[in-house]
Amino acid sequence: MSGANALRGEAELRVGGALHVLRPSFAALVAAESELGPLFALVERAAGGRLGLGELATLFWHCVRERPETLTREAVGEAVVAGGLAAAIPALRVLLGQILQGR
Repeated sequence: MSGANALRGEAELRVGGALHVLRPSFAALVAAESELGPLFALVERAAGGRLGLGELATLFWHCVRERPETLTREAVGEAVVAGGLAAAIPALRVLLGQILQGR
């Protein structure tokens, strides 16, 4: 797997020792929306500082490109906690930007 492609609106997330590419594909966003509710509301919550840790981890989980079978949703959540929210913000910005602007 190669690194994130900024032209596709991809971001990177380190989980354990592995770097995973987050790609906000249509399928990934539909899956996230089915769990989290409308994406526009998610963007509004994020802009207002009301995005929950679980919501952030869920969005990242669904956007992991070529997700290996060994990667769990819990590991993604733990990676966000271990790295701190400040480290997750750049990836979140990229994903939210893609939700609002598209490609």
